[in-house]
Amino acid sequence: MGMLILGLVLFLGAHSVRVFAEGWRTQMRARLGEGPWKGVYSLLSLAGFVLICYGYGAARLEPVVLWASPNWTRHLAALLMIPALVLLVAANVPGNAIKARLHHPMVLGVKTWALAHLVANNTLADLLLFGGFLAWAVLCYRAARQRDVAAQTVYPPGRVGPTVITVVVGLGLYAVFAFWAHLALIGVRPFGS
Repeated sequence: MGMLILGLVLFLGAHSVRVFAEGWRTQMRARLGEGPWKGVYSLLSLAGFVLICYGYGAARLEPVVLWASPNWTRHLAALLMIPALVLLVAANVPGNAIKARLHHPMVLGVKTWALAHLVANNTLADLLLFGGFLAWAVLCYRAARQRDVAAQTVYPPGRVGPTVITVVVGLGLYAVFAFWAHLALIGVRPFGS
C-alpha cells in the first residue's frame, strides 16, 4: 500500500502545484527555464504513475474490503464512463462545443472516471486511488475556474464538426476500453464475469 500512496503523492502532487502554489510554480519555471521545469515535472509524474500502477496491482492481490458493492454499481460505472471518455477527448479536439461550454473537460473527465470507479469498487486501495483522484479533480477544477475568472478568459464558441468528432471518438474509445483494453490492461472485464 505504501507504493500506491507514494505514487499518488508524487503524481497528484506534481499535478497540484498550480492549484496550491501558483506563485512558486511561476518562480521555478522562470529560474529553471521551461524545458528543465517540464523535465522535472514529467519525471515526477512518470515515477508517480509507475508507482501507482505497481502499488495498486500489489494491493489488489491482498484486498482490504471496506464495503459490499452491489452488482448494479458496475453498470452505473460503465454508464458514467461514456461521458468521462467523451470529456477526455473534448480536451484535445480544438473547436468543440463541449470544451467551449465546460472550459476544462479533461478535469471533469477525470472526476467522472474517479467517481465511476469509486462507486463500483470497494477496497482500501480503490478508496485511495479513485478517492484521491476525485479529490484532486474537484480542487483542480475549482482552481482552474478561479484562474479563468481572474484572467477574464473568454472561450471561443464551439462548432458542430469538431463536436461530432469529439463524441464519435469518445464513444469509440469507450468501446475499445469496455470490450478489450480494460481487461487487457487492468485484468478486469467491465461487462460479464
